[in-house]
Amino acid sequence: MHHSVRLLGIVLLLLPLLALAKREAPLEEGYVNPGQIEHPEWFKNSFLDLREDVAEAAEAGKRVMLYFYQDGCPYCKKLMEDNFHQQDIIETTRKNLDAIAINMWGDREVTALDGRQMTEKEFARQMRVQFTPTLLFLDEQGNEVLRINGYYPPHKFRVALDYVSGHHEKEGPYRAWLARVAPEPATGKLHVEPGFLKPPYRFQDILRFGKPLLVIFEQKQCKACDELHLDYFRRPETRALLDKFNVAVLDSWSDTPLITPDGRRMKAKDWANELDIKYTPSMVFFDKSGQEVFRTEGYLRPFHVQSALDYVASGAYREQPEFQRFIEGRADALREQGIEVDLWK
Repeated sequence: MHHSVRLLGIVLLLLPLLALAKREAPLEEGYVNPGQIEHPEWFKNSFLDLREDVAEAAEAGKRVMLYFYQDGCPYCKKLMEDNFHQQDIIETTRKNLDAIAINMWGDREVTALDGRQMTEKEFARQMRVQFTPTLLFLDEQGNEVLRINGYYPPHKFRVALDYVSGHHEKEGPYRAWLARVAPEPATGKLHVEPGFLKPPYRFQDILRFGKPLLVIFEQKQCKACDELHLDYFRRPETRALLDKFNVAVLDSWSDTPLITPDGRRMKAKDWANELDIKYTPSMVFFDKSGQEVFRTEGYLRPFHVQSALDYVASGAYREQPEFQRFIEGRADALREQGIEVDLWK
């Protein structure tokens, strides 16, 4: 009898572990998920009262960097393991910024700059975080100096750090600063694929043809643009999704004349400035009425580029405002069809 009671007790103790094991079952082969990602020990252990964080940083002669992340994010892993393993990046960040991590699905309490209290996930939703990592750099008054939606490779990330820590926002917008100080090796040409729109760019008229509009802002010296066209856009899955759009590629620094979706005459560079294009390539999506409905503006691998295209082409953005939720559902649906999902290939 005592033996049975002891056995029953052991089973009851193990039940929570078995349940956890079920929830943490191995990912399907090919689905790269780095799981929980450790942040550097020098990140601030904040109580997430952002008013106090900004004040403490200012008193120490620093600014604040809010880092929105989620577990299982390969781009967050790359930021932590590539960028924050570079000694100069570590030193610049620690000297000039208080880095604070916020889980975009977390339940810790955040006190926003206006004094309102909410959970991390509510705060992320309020800040319209659609990509991880998202980085918000705040000045001494809590104003946003720079926002990075997505992953920047180290050479571009260094420029962002210099821009914020050097208070260079007083000299002009970030995209002009980036172009001036961070040239990169690239093919030196703009890629216009067969079937893409060609000048003259009358986007208001083009919307009448029924397809949504995708405008890709690029520049000639852009390694990520080369990768987008010479690799991602050559894949059959991507081509099938691109066919659902009218697509235009614009040099974000050019004087190319165009008519915007809302009917205004502008130069490409002026439209890029108005849209606050900070990263190339940036994919900006417009619905049939000419309203911007979504954009990507950070380094993405093919699965996420395809997911962005599908998000708009399918109309899912109307029902699911959180892009990360859409990605999860899309990945699950593809695996159910027997299609391998790898976030980094």
